[in-house]
Amino acid sequence: MNRKNSRPRFDVDALRDFVGDKVYSRGEVYWRDGLVELLVNGPKRVLAQVAGTEDYRVELMGRGESVDGTCSCRAFGDWGYCKHLVATALAANAAGSGAEAESLDVFAGIRRYLNGKDIPTLVEMIMDCVGRDPVLFRRLEMATLATNGDEATLEVRLGKMIDGATATNGFVDYSEAADWARGVDEALEVIAVLTSKHAGIVIGLAMRAIDRIESAIEDMDDSDGHSGTLLDRAREIHRSAVRVVPCEPLSLARDLFAREMNGDYDTFAGAAGLYGDILGEDGLAEYRRLATEAWDKLPATAGKNRTGLVVSGDHFGLQEILDFFAERDGDVEARIALRAKHLASQRSYLQIAEFCLSQGRTDEALRWSEDGLWMLEDDRPDEQLIALAVDLLSKAGRDRDAEAHLWRAFEKAPSLELYRRLCKAAGAAARDKAIERLQSRLTRGKAAAWHFPADLLISVLIEEKQFDKAWLNVHEYGASEGLKQKLAQASEATHPREALKVYAARVDQMAQLGGNGGYAEAAALIGRMARLRGASEHAAYLTDVRARFGRKRNFMKLLA
Repeated sequence: MNRKNSRPRFDVDALRDFVGDKVYSRGEVYWRDGLVELLVNGPKRVLAQVAGTEDYRVELMGRGESVDGTCSCRAFGDWGYCKHLVATALAANAAGSGAEAESLDVFAGIRRYLNGKDIPTLVEMIMDCVGRDPVLFRRLEMATLATNGDEATLEVRLGKMIDGATATNGFVDYSEAADWARGVDEALEVIAVLTSKHAGIVIGLAMRAIDRIESAIEDMDDSDGHSGTLLDRAREIHRSAVRVVPCEPLSLARDLFAREMNGDYDTFAGAAGLYGDILGEDGLAEYRRLATEAWDKLPATAGKNRTGLVVSGDHFGLQEILDFFAERDGDVEARIALRAKHLASQRSYLQIAEFCLSQGRTDEALRWSEDGLWMLEDDRPDEQLIALAVDLLSKAGRDRDAEAHLWRAFEKAPSLELYRRLCKAAGAAARDKAIERLQSRLTRGKAAAWHFPADLLISVLIEEKQFDKAWLNVHEYGASEGLKQKLAQASEATHPREALKVYAARVDQMAQLGGNGGYAEAAALIGRMARLRGASEHAAYLTDVRARFGRKRNFMKLLA
């Protein structure tokens, strides 16, 4: 017998460890009560229907300890696992390798059965389903109207269809969002296929769908971003329709501009480019006129002239529109002027400097980067702006100025990257001075739950291999867990006892949290610990670990 093929498809211990004893036990009861119907048991996936409060569809992939899948129940949407997954995995195991080899597939059987029926019989079967399935009814009804109905009736019915599909009926939670999106997508598909024959009404219907989807976003948990995909599709349907129906370019430009500027979800961002071939030169000229007129009304801001400034979204939207036209004209000066109108942060100076650099204007890039550092010297340093300025200054042979900028930034907001740049610019003298400054800052505060003031200094000391000082600061001021792990690994050879303490604490933490990933990390750390002490001492430690965590079966397997 082939031992590999005789093993259960899914590792029961791994499954129990993942979902917990309580969920596993409930799933086992479902399986034993015969509530699982395997629909597909193929080499790549298992598909099942599990009876419960209602019928749930379960799909499983993988094998052994690697189990992945989905379930249509609410619990899976909330937690990522459920008793129905467990029941399906146990049913697949019970079916054995023989069922998998035969590729049990209920759908294949249904297909063969339907292929043997004549058309009238199939029509009757479909009509029976239509009477019980509202989604299928809607799709076939709209298809019938599109073929036989007049446009006025079609527009009214399709409008109601869109309203019904996009309705939230209170609130759409995360577990319901995918089904809601599927219904909206089906409605969009219906109007999309009408574009060639009924483009005139499709234009309005697409806009209606966009308005309805945008309104629905506030009443749903759309963590997976379904609405963005739907909005893009609805906009593309609208774009396809206006290609078919002759449109007045000035009117279209005004409508698109209003939607780009007033929309909350960027559905029509970049509309001048997206609709450019449809707008033509007259429509594009109107679009540009509208943007320029609005842009000229915005106040200019630069450097420290920021008192009471509130930057509206109009600024960035209009800048993008006008930049599109300036790029189209090849007018670099105009593009720089657009970016120079609003310079209220170091990041805005960085953006204009980077743009100048991308256009081969190195001297202008240096001027803008230095202006940002001087004009907004009271702000927290933007390290990207500092890095750009320092690189450009160094290439210009102004090393002293570059070092001065680095020290000013390091004094105000020290970081590991600024430390590295200082050492590169000024060598060992800068290294010793920076470490001294960091050490002196620590007297100002102790570690808190989420704040470890010594972390930066310890990181620097690790980089410089000054492990004695690093451990002294850990004991005096504390350090984040990740940094202690990093220091322990870096100093194993010189400070094995310190490393062992850190590793032991981490092993306990991972074992208590559970999960195969945590167990693997703990086992790897135990392997490192074995190299740092004698065999008898390590054996005693392992005995203690097994005594405390013996019930964690998957963890114990890794220690065998």
